[in-house]
Amino acid sequence: MIYATEHYISKPNLTNNKGKERPMHFPVPAVLTEFLIMAILESDDSYGYEICQTIKLIANIKESALYPILKRLEQNDFLTTYSQEYQGRMRKYYSLTQLGHEELVRLKDDWDTYTNTINGIIEGSVRHDKN
Repeated sequence: MIYATEHYISKPNLTNNKGKERPMHFPVPAVLTEFLIMAILESDDSYGYEICQTIKLIANIKESALYPILKRLEQNDFLTTYSQEYQGRMRKYYSLTQLGHEELVRLKDDWDTYTNTINGIIEGSVRHDKN
C-alpha cells in the first residue's frame, strides 16, 4: 500500500487558551483512513459520500481526498464497486472483497497491538528494557 496524505482528527468541543475552537493535533495518516474505510465496509456496502461523512466524525477529510484512497484500495483488490440507481441517479457503491476482509483482519490485529502499546506507555506499564 502507498501511504501518502495525512488528515487531522477534528473534535468540535476543543478550545485553545483564548476560547477559540481548535482541532486535535493527532494526524490521521492515509493507512488509518484506509483502515477506517475497510472497517466501514465490513458489515455493509456504502457509497463515497456516506463513507466520507462517517470518517469526518474523527478526521477533517474532504471528499476529493477520499476518492483517490478508494481508487487505490480498489486497485489493490481490497474493494470492488458496482452502480445502483438511487432517486433516479446512478450511485457508485463500494464493497469489501475477500482480500479486503483478510487485510482488515490484519489491520485490526496491528491496531490492537499499536493501541495497547500506546496505552501501556501512557499508563506507565510499558517501558523499554534497558538491559
